[in-house]
Amino acid sequence: MTTEEILELLTDVAARVITPRFRALASGDIDEKTPGDYVTIADRESEIEIAARLQAAYPDALVVGEEASFADPGLMAGVAGAEHAFVIDPVDGTRNFVQGNPDHAVMVGELRSGTVVRGWIWQPEHQVAFVAERGAGVTRNGVRLSPVERTGTPRVESSSKRDLGGLVGNPEWAVARTHFCCGIDYPRLLLGETDGLVYRNPKPWDHAPGLLMMEELGAVARLLDGSPYAPGVPHGVLLSAASDHVWRSATEAMAAEPAHL
Repeated sequence: MTTEEILELLTDVAARVITPRFRALASGDIDEKTPGDYVTIADRESEIEIAARLQAAYPDALVVGEEASFADPGLMAGVAGAEHAFVIDPVDGTRNFVQGNPDHAVMVGELRSGTVVRGWIWQPEHQVAFVAERGAGVTRNGVRLSPVERTGTPRVESSSKRDLGGLVGNPEWAVARTHFCCGIDYPRLLLGETDGLVYRNPKPWDHAPGLLMMEELGAVARLLDGSPYAPGVPHGVLLSAASDHVWRSATEAMAAEPAHL
């Protein structure tokens, strides 16, 4: 499938399966995989359809969706070593979706021998698509993006302030919560609305598309031990930063004792 055909797949499934359920979920449409970790009928049905279409087009590829991986955790272990793989997040930001927050997304990443080669983020309520091909840059609704000049106090976001360490209370840094949706957070970093994102135990479907988009625009994604992030079995703490300089400066500041939590 061409890059445009896969984007059309995501927008079509979102329009038919996800958006009609937005702010219209019945109580029976929502479950919790663990306390606070929601899954809805929209997650399950959209993943089944996207996965089936990709598998039909690429019968030899490993296709791993978030919900299928929850049912069979062994699936995720095969992503890093697969010759060809797709990872799917059918509704990224499910908690936002359940709460009626428009900040949710549909995401797919394509990997060849562990390297992300194509990525798609579709924000159905915002009607915005971010698409990347390795070596060909990143587009926002078809318009190619360029790296954003960073000025002012650098801003780093995390879902937990405890993961920000010494950045908290440091006057040289601004800290905030993420939008609890990588399909919203990574585009904000690309567009200059934040300079760094901190995630614990990153899952491949959450980060593969954004990882490629960052790399295409000169940003970096590394674990705090300095090793490059590679989509696979979750481990460690990931800092995705607008540049190598931001990554190094932030990790140094994070290692300091926080002023307060």
